Amino acid sequence: QVQLVESGGGLVQAGGSLRLSCTASGRTFMGYNMAWFRQAPEKERVFVAAISFDGTSTSVIDSVEGRFTISRDNAKNAVLLQMNSLKPEDTAVYFCARGSRRFSSYSTHAARYDNWGQGTQVTVSS
Repeated sequence: QVQLVESGGGLVQAGGSLRLSCTASGRTFMGYNMAWFRQAPEKERVFVAAISFDGTSTSVIDSVEGRFTISRDNAKNAVLLQMNSLKPEDTAVYFCARGSRRFSSYSTHAARYDNWGQGTQVTVSS
């Protein structure tokens, strides 16, 4: 079982930036797609961004296109989410997730991810 630990959340004013980091334990990072999801109060958890196991392909939801960037550092077992031009509607708990199958295509569906971090709170004030 891999352990995922997120960090980097916090309180920021609208227009500001945050960089989320997710670190995976052990030799259970290589070969797996990684993703970020978020959950706002009283709402369902939704997909935000994903990156392929080799880092060559990424996807983000339309509402964060041009503002959020996902990347990974396989040498450090880490996946990052750079968030710029933050908006109040970005406020949520952000979760890191690892894909359930090695060397597969990444997905935007939560069911395709079987390891989750504990989440980090991001609050954007207006």
